[in-house]
Order: sequence, then C-alpha cells, then structure tokens
Amino acid sequence: MIPEIGFRMSDNSRQLRRLFDERVRSLGLTAAQARLLLSLDLFPGENQGFHADRLEIEPITLTRMADRMEEAGWLERRSDPFDRRARILHLTAKSRDIVDRLQATVERLFEDILHGLSASERDALAHLLGRIGENLVRAREEVRVNG
Repeated sequence: MIPEIGFRMSDNSRQLRRLFDERVRSLGLTAAQARLLLSLDLFPGENQGFHADRLEIEPITLTRMADRMEEAGWLERRSDPFDRRARILHLTAKSRDIVDRLQATVERLFEDILHGLSASERDALAHLLGRIGENLVRAREEVRVNG
C-alpha cells in the first residue's frame, strides 16, 4: 500500500505540472515565468534568492528569467535595504492583468482536478495534504541535522 501511495503522489504531481504547463502556455507564458509571477504575488518584497529557492531553480537561472521579464515590463528590481548585494523583485502595474488571468487559470485548473469531490472531501484532502507537508518538512530537517 505505501509504495502505491508514493507512486500516486508522484504521478499526480507530474500530471499536475504538465497540465499547469499546458494551461499557462495558452497565456503566452512559460511554466517558469508563471510560477515566478505567482510567487511574486504570494510573497511580495522577497529577494531573488528567496524566489529561486522557492521555485527550485539556480539563482543564475532566475536572474536571466528576471532580466527578460523586467525588459518586458512585468517586474522590477529594487535594492534590498538589508542586503546591498540583493535585489527585491516586485510586480509592475503592467503585470497585474497577466497575474489576474493566471490566477483565474489556476482556479479553473483546480476546479477541474477536484471535480466530483464534495466540500467535505476537499476539506479532508486539504487537511491531509497539510499534514503530509508538515511530515515532509520534519523529515527534511532530520536529514539536515543527522546527515
């Protein structure tokens, strides 16, 4: 049973990433650009390193992506008042429309994947995923501490 759960979690995650990629492509975005825009919206005022870590990409990759998005007018960089080497990324007024469309796309995506689940089933799923997430964080901490 446990290997099957692991496989299903992994496979569902892969399918979700693919569906997300396909849906955001219709907005003229790459998946990485979409994820960065959503991250900037959810975590305003954070520096490039934070977002690179959150998106699990190398800092230089995020820098190059941010360069292109800044040139397009979708984000701007400002100096970090606490670290003169770091830059804080901010959404621009121009990016608000695309972020709103992106959020609507993500909402539709989740309505599609949760189709047929009752409100109580959705609540239970959210609760269980939260507990799994806490366990994952705890397990990662143990690995860091114990090697």
